Amino acid sequence: MKIKYIVSTFLLLLLVSFSGCAQETVEKKNATTTYILVRHSEKDLSDATNRNPNLTEEGKERSENLVKILADIEIDKIYSTNYARTLQTGEPISKNRNIEITPYDPRDLYNEEFQAETKGKTSIIIGHSNTTPIFVNKIIGQKKYNDIDEKDYSKLFIVKVTGDVITDSVLNIN
Repeated sequence: MKIKYIVSTFLLLLLVSFSGCAQETVEKKNATTTYILVRHSEKDLSDATNRNPNLTEEGKERSENLVKILADIEIDKIYSTNYARTLQTGEPISKNRNIEITPYDPRDLYNEEFQAETKGKTSIIIGHSNTTPIFVNKIIGQKKYNDIDEKDYSKLFIVKVTGDVITDSVLNIN
């Protein structure tokens, strides 16, 4: 009788743990992944030979404003290319949320490792006038967005992925 009780208890625990794993797998598969993509803020154009300029004062203000714009959004990860202007754009959010900025290679966008790392999370991705729309297009699986005009720093793209459903929108944040 005692052995039967132990076996029954074991089978019940096994069944519960497997159903919990199955439920967790379904929930993870259906978890919403949110990507918020922005181009870096205004850069210093005074030296045409400088390939890694800093932000202007206006750019620093826009970057600080991003903290306010995103205040009600839970952020899990911050990604940036490894340039002064993109890192400086992400710095106020990083400090405000105490989240380290993770560099990414704009030549290797939305790879399997990145997708797994961001699954079910909300990530800010800071790029450039040409890489940001390419990144969005890669996530949504279509060529919908073109390069951002060199003088336009106001675009904020939001892409949500839930299972096989992908939605995208673009806001102007002047």
